[in-house]
Amino acid sequence: MSKKKSKADKDNGGKPAKDSSAGSDAAKIRSLKDQLAAERKRAQKLIRRDRKERELQPYQVELLKLQKHLEIHDKRMIVIFEGRDAAGKGGTIRRVARYMNEKHYRVVALGKPTEEQRSQWYLQRYVEQFPHGGEMVLFDRSWYNRAMVEPIFGFCTEEEHRNFLRGVVGFEKDLVRQGTILVKLYFSVSKKEQQRRFDRRRDDPLRQWKLSEIDVQAQSYWDEFTERKYEMLQRTHTPQTPWTIIRSEDKHLARLNSMRAILDAVDYEDRNMDIDHVPDPHIVVSGAHEVELMEADRYRRGRFKQ
Repeated sequence: MSKKKSKADKDNGGKPAKDSSAGSDAAKIRSLKDQLAAERKRAQKLIRRDRKERELQPYQVELLKLQKHLEIHDKRMIVIFEGRDAAGKGGTIRRVARYMNEKHYRVVALGKPTEEQRSQWYLQRYVEQFPHGGEMVLFDRSWYNRAMVEPIFGFCTEEEHRNFLRGVVGFEKDLVRQGTILVKLYFSVSKKEQQRRFDRRRDDPLRQWKLSEIDVQAQSYWDEFTERKYEMLQRTHTPQTPWTIIRSEDKHLARLNSMRAILDAVDYEDRNMDIDHVPDPHIVVSGAHEVELMEADRYRRGRFKQ
């Protein structure tokens, strides 16, 4: 006895009707697989981030020892973080200060000077932020704004720029002579990597606040920044007040080696010799060597690379 055809089969020209639920189930499975893959990717990213943060911890412990040394011996310390926009200065500062005693350090990031401050000695508003005995001050940009950002964007005159370069070395040598420990870090990033970080800031709602008008113009003024960088290093790197260049294409390696450079500046007690204190020469170079590299590059190419 033959089975009767269903209405759906009859409507389909006698062919068996397709099971719509099967297609729906397949789509759900694909969606679940995509979600699982995305979750695995996020988990792997978090694991990598956690591993990198744990790699910094032994050096953060050493920074606490350094801080204690400054406090016991009533020493003053200034660390300058300079470099192009999106070079990694802010993230490094956060890692350096993460576990420090808040009573004995400050992060200083001065904004645009007021009209009253513009009428004062240029360095005065920075001097007002200098550390007292037992304190460390981290400058997120510093008086070296006058060496790069200000002349490029017309925030100072060429005469003011020349006077700054003429006088800043003597000013810093006096600081060091009178007992202040001065560390000057310049974060160097490539043009391509800077653009990638700007794009991320623009596209990420949690990072858009970081993107300033100056940032938007930074790529257009790349060569001008490079020329000013060369002039600044050439004029203001001295044996008493040296610049340390941090290659910051890889943010994690830049942070780790910045900590090493800071720790290397102070002969503090109870140093842990089981960790590697030597800065990676592929990441950290002296200001004098950077000038040599830039000059060699200009000789070969006819212009600076970065």
